[in-house]
Amino acid sequence: MAKARVHNFHVSLDGYSAGETITFEKPMGGAEGMFARFDGRAIDGVDAVDDPITLDRALASTWAQGIGAEIMGRSKFGPQTGEWTDDEWRGWWGDAPPFRTPVVVLTHHRRDPLHFDNGTSFHFLDATPADALAYAQDLAGGRDIRVGGGPSTVRQFLAADLIDFMHLITVPVTLGAGVSMWDGLAGVQDRFTVESVSSASGLVHHFWNRTTADRA
Repeated sequence: MAKARVHNFHVSLDGYSAGETITFEKPMGGAEGMFARFDGRAIDGVDAVDDPITLDRALASTWAQGIGAEIMGRSKFGPQTGEWTDDEWRGWWGDAPPFRTPVVVLTHHRRDPLHFDNGTSFHFLDATPADALAYAQDLAGGRDIRVGGGPSTVRQFLAADLIDFMHLITVPVTLGAGVSMWDGLAGVQDRFTVESVSSASGLVHHFWNRTTADRA
């Protein structure tokens, strides 16, 4: 069965993965500095550039392996709230979003799908986590689903016991406030085996694999 996976998900030392308010100028709500060590080229593979291959880069490059679709929350797609008022907005990524697969955007407000020449398409859906996962599986062609964030979306899928694997990255910064990964999830680690490895950059990579074959 296709798995639901989380990859390259950054978490501060005090448990936050984004700031409180997303804007056009601050797509991470003021938490942009937490991603200063992230080499975004890694999603194109370890051989995409001539730089030395670091542990961080090698682990980040697994982001797309075996993925057939992504699920994201509305704030990851853009800063708007309420009814869509700017039909020209096509996401943060310009004309070549990095996904190259269908992407399900969770929103309470309908919008027609968007399609890009590189294979990326955005589908706007009002659904529970379980229904969103089923919808994404239909788009994924038998491959895995990446739950891409933000933290509220990942938290909802964890609360619904729908995540099979997580690659979390602890960043050695404190934010003091923001959107927490862990509110309401006491004991969630008991569903997983967790292994960790630190890198020379100061990042700690955590790999969470669920311990049961069947989701709740």
